[in-house]
Amino acid sequence: MLDTIFDSSFMPHGYCFQWRKDVLFMMIVGNALTFMSYSLIPVALVHLVKKRKDLKFNGIFLLFAAFIAFCGMTHGLEIINIWQGYYFLQSAMHLMTGVVSAITAFTLWRLIPSILAIPSRTLLNEQNEKLRAAQEQLESANRDLERKVQERTESLSQLANTDQLTQIKNRRAILETLEYEIQKFKRQPRSLCVLMLDIDHFKVVNDTFGHLEGDIVLTRVAQIIAHACRQTDSVGRYGGEEFLVVLPDTSLGDGKDLAERIRTAVSSCVSKSGDAITCSIGVATLLAGQGALEIIKSADDRVYAAKNQGRNRVVFEG
Repeated sequence: MLDTIFDSSFMPHGYCFQWRKDVLFMMIVGNALTFMSYSLIPVALVHLVKKRKDLKFNGIFLLFAAFIAFCGMTHGLEIINIWQGYYFLQSAMHLMTGVVSAITAFTLWRLIPSILAIPSRTLLNEQNEKLRAAQEQLESANRDLERKVQERTESLSQLANTDQLTQIKNRRAILETLEYEIQKFKRQPRSLCVLMLDIDHFKVVNDTFGHLEGDIVLTRVAQIIAHACRQTDSVGRYGGEEFLVVLPDTSLGDGKDLAERIRTAVSSCVSKSGDAITCSIGVATLLAGQGALEIIKSADDRVYAAKNQGRNRVVFEG
């Protein structure tokens, strides 16, 4: 069998070219370049398949590699047959090349529907544009959602820190503000004044005219205090008819003056009975070593002193 395959008794191909050097040169160089190229292409295809096992058409790549390899070997035998007539071997190689070519062609035709189903670059670009547009819409929706969440958070924070009746700070919020100012005082001592205000005879208003009239009085007084204060000052409802005012960078004298303006403004209002609404105000300044409870107690004690002295007055000394 091997004797048949490697039978070189045939006339070498060089006789067909009459051993012309120019023809032989072109035949040898052309076939050699083709043989080398056809040897490298299958190596590249096999390397690709080994590195990318996820590719959908690995089988067709290997068939192409075999087809090109057989083509390359036939060109290599073309060079050998110039001097040795291995035509049986070359014919067998041509037959094998034809079989692999037919299988490759058949497989390729069967794969055409699957290949055509692969999205084109244009379609991919269109899909990418749609995805980009959808992403922009999603980002816009996220921004809107974040804005609404922020607004809702601010709204809830406002509700949590605001007295619903008077719309000034509630007890918790005004105490937090006072504590914040005290911490600033500890880091850098400066004047800090506090006013405690209590509406005189407020229970009489509620008992005589009802809680609705009492709510109106509370709201009026809160508006008067807030209008009299600076933007840097903080006003809060401390208790039922008690208000706490925190005055940063304010001396005892300036606090007393503000308290008098507030007292005068409040006394200009009248209740449903026609009687003037009055208030008693205690003024205190923060001393070194004091905390929130101490300064509040100091101001509150002065409120009681004002009431004991006849109400509708400001007390700023112990």
